[in-house]
Amino acid sequence: MSLLEVRGLRKSYGALKVTDDLNLSVEAGELHAIIGPNGAGKSTLIAQLSGQAGSDGGSVRFDGTEMTGLPMHRRVRAGMSRSFQITSILPGFTALDNVAVAVQARRGSSFRFFTPVAQEHALNEAALEALNRVGIADRAFFRAGSLSHGEKRQLELAIALATRPRLLLLDEPLAGTSGQEADRLVEVMRSLKGDVTQVLIEHDMDAVFALADRISVLVYGRIIATGTPDEIRGDPAVRAAYLGEEAGEGG
Repeated sequence: MSLLEVRGLRKSYGALKVTDDLNLSVEAGELHAIIGPNGAGKSTLIAQLSGQAGSDGGSVRFDGTEMTGLPMHRRVRAGMSRSFQITSILPGFTALDNVAVAVQARRGSSFRFFTPVAQEHALNEAALEALNRVGIADRAFFRAGSLSHGEKRQLELAIALATRPRLLLLDEPLAGTSGQEADRLVEVMRSLKGDVTQVLIEHDMDAVFALADRISVLVYGRIIATGTPDEIRGDPAVRAAYLGEEAGEGG
């Protein structure tokens, strides 16, 4: 049984069908990328999976448990986390405190902003572990607002990891990053493979084809193909609908 099973998922805004009887299976431990043209429904799908947006029909099952209709915080508690959407960065707080707040939330602790989080060794330790995992432990005591754009992306990923997810939903994590920043984030995602199942939406095709175990192609709200990177590159329907000559050029 797949870790994530999506069957017949639907979402419309008026007459516009954004996800249209969508089916998707994600295996435990894999990095599963979802690609498609602008307006294909990718971000809406992530919002439906995370519980940020409701669905008009269909089923989302996580590890055999029905998630459809559950709010976002219940899905996070179950092990589904959405990077960059779980919480906003608190720019006046340190990177460490930002992550420690997420650790508090996972453990069900109260938010005691006026009792410094840094005084609690267990929270501190777990937060440092997450920051180290994404490569910015050396920025632990920097104010979050002072970090570079790429470092803020890494911090947001650390916040997501602090909830100890089994499934991480990544919606364009490389957006707005420089080449060097993107390379660092790609290495973080690669390091998580096998430990955390990842569903990745990303427009950077070099990153997608370098990272993905499997790729699903979403066009007009439906998955038209799923396969390995090589299978997707060579699929005539995919090339016609989306990749074009990009697939043949490695990007």
